[in-house]
Amino acid sequence: MPNRVAVLSDIHGVLPALEAVLAEPDVGAADHIVLTGDIAAGPQPTQVLDLLTSLGDRVSWISGNADRELLEYRRGQRDTIPDPIAPWAAARLREDHLDLLGSLPRSLSLTVNGLGKVLFCHATPRDDEEVVLVDSRPARWQEVFAGLESDIRTVVCGHTHMPFVRLAHGRLVINPGSIGMPYGRTGAHWALLGPGAELRTTHFDIETAVTRLRRDSSYPGIAEWADYFLRARATDADALAAFAPRDGRDHCP
Repeated sequence: MPNRVAVLSDIHGVLPALEAVLAEPDVGAADHIVLTGDIAAGPQPTQVLDLLTSLGDRVSWISGNADRELLEYRRGQRDTIPDPIAPWAAARLREDHLDLLGSLPRSLSLTVNGLGKVLFCHATPRDDEEVVLVDSRPARWQEVFAGLESDIRTVVCGHTHMPFVRLAHGRLVINPGSIGMPYGRTGAHWALLGPGAELRTTHFDIETAVTRLRRDSSYPGIAEWADYFLRARATDADALAAFAPRDGRDHCP
């Protein structure tokens, strides 16, 4: 049973942000690292995958919708991806990267000291694209938790890039936020579990990171991409307004 687990979500191929988090003493000292999806769809996909692979069995991987889309695009199972950078990122991946992404589970569970059995997933336990937010109504949480084993008392999810901790029907729900594409405030957002749940932010030199991405990534729109996402131009209010209709609240009685 691990005492401390670092959760890294939605890295989106941003190497400087990932390197900054991996350099954190508490991440280095953690018994385990869990990646909750959307790992490579961004400006430095191969570098991020190679770095994470080098960490070996200390890391557990989960597929996100963006990881699935990269693989489907490269395997000819889809013609487009909504995220403009994703087709470019997909084209950069080697066969070993594709094999890795194709092998990833949609969820996993670990028993963590102080939290018991924890389920890790990307969006919700049943779907890698569903949206749940800090203010999603109780009926929505009941819906997405349907079928979960009763001994799972903690659920960790990513997908919306919005960090939060809340209770929903007696379960603790943790979203660590995004490493590489933060909404609301700059920095790389992650979580540390055991014996409680802590939301963490790693601050790094944004200007240096933007310059590095512009130098090292061949994505044609890298200047605009880096400016928008590393500087967190999307506010938390913007993100909530965009995501809220997708949690079904507009269709409730």
